[in-house]
Amino acid sequence: MGQHISLPVVVSPTGVQAVHPDGEVAVARATAARGTAMGLSSFASKPIEDVVAANPQTFFQMYWMGTKDDMRARMERARSAGAVGLIATLDWSFSHGRDWGSPAIPEKMDLKTLLRLAPEGLRRPRWLLDFARAGGPPDLTTPNLAEGATPAPTFFGAYGTWMQTEPPSWEDVVWLRESWGGPFMLKGVCRVDDARRAVDAGVTAISVSNHGGNNIDGTPAPIRVLPAVADAVGRDVEVLLDGGIRRGSDVVKALALGARAVMIGRAYLWGLAAGGQAGVENVLDILRGGIDSALLGLNHSSVHDLTPEDVVAPDGFFRTLGG
Repeated sequence: MGQHISLPVVVSPTGVQAVHPDGEVAVARATAARGTAMGLSSFASKPIEDVVAANPQTFFQMYWMGTKDDMRARMERARSAGAVGLIATLDWSFSHGRDWGSPAIPEKMDLKTLLRLAPEGLRRPRWLLDFARAGGPPDLTTPNLAEGATPAPTFFGAYGTWMQTEPPSWEDVVWLRESWGGPFMLKGVCRVDDARRAVDAGVTAISVSNHGGNNIDGTPAPIRVLPAVADAVGRDVEVLLDGGIRRGSDVVKALALGARAVMIGRAYLWGLAAGGQAGVENVLDILRGGIDSALLGLNHSSVHDLTPEDVVAPDGFFRTLGG
C-alpha cells in the first residue's frame, strides 16, 4: 500500500468508535505515535479530515453502498482529505439475526436512551466525566457519509442504505479500483480463486478476513486459510491477515505463514474505551513486546527471518478453499 511502518500491525477500520469522546481521532494519534497506519471506516464517528490530520497514513474504507455517484463523491472527499489508500470491504453481508443475539445499540442518544443507560454510566464516573467535558454524549452519526449540506445519517440510517444496495460484482471491484486510482486493498478474501480474481482486478493488497465470522460463524478462521492464499498470490500483491489477533505471538504466526502485516479490530477498541489515545498506544505496545518476545524465543532477530517452518500446527489445520 506504499506506506513505511515500524510495526507490522495496522489498525483495521471499525464503525462508530464512540466508546470514547475522541473516537477515531484518538486512534489516529495513537497509531501515528507508534509508527503505523490505520483504516478509517466510512461508518466512522469522526470526519476523515480530522483523522488524516492526526495520522497522514490513513486508508479510507468503503462498502459498496448507494449509487456510483455517491461512492465517487466519497472517494473524492477521501482523496481531497489526504487518504493514502482505499479499503473495499466485501466480507460483511446482512444477517437477519444471530443465534447468540446482538447488543442493544441505540439509534441516537435521546433522553429515553440516556435514562435507560444512566445506571451503567453512573457506575463509570470517570468515563462519564470524559464525555461531559467533551460536550455531552455522542450523536452516533456517520459524518463521512453526509451528502452535500444534508445532515449526516445515523449509523442505522447508513446501515439501511447498505442493506438496500445490490452486492458488487467483480466488474464493480474493478470500477472502484479504477475510480480511486491509487493503492487499493480488497478486504474479505479467504478463497484462492477469489484471491486470483482480485489480482486480475488490479488490487494492490488483499486482507484475508471473514469479518470475525460475522456472516457464517463456522467459516474457517483466517489463519487457517492464509498459507494457501499467500502461496497463490503473495508474489503479486501484498497479503494481510485480519482476525483473531490477540497477542504478539499471533502476529508472528501470521507473518511466518505469509502475511506482510496484520490488522486488528476489537483489541484496540478495548484500549480506546478504557483509555483513549493512551489505551490504544498501550495495546500496540503490548503487541510489539509480544512480537519481540516471540522472535527471541524463535532465535530470530527480525520478522523478515520468519518462515512457515516456525509454526507448528496439527495435521489438517490449514485449509485451501477454492483451490
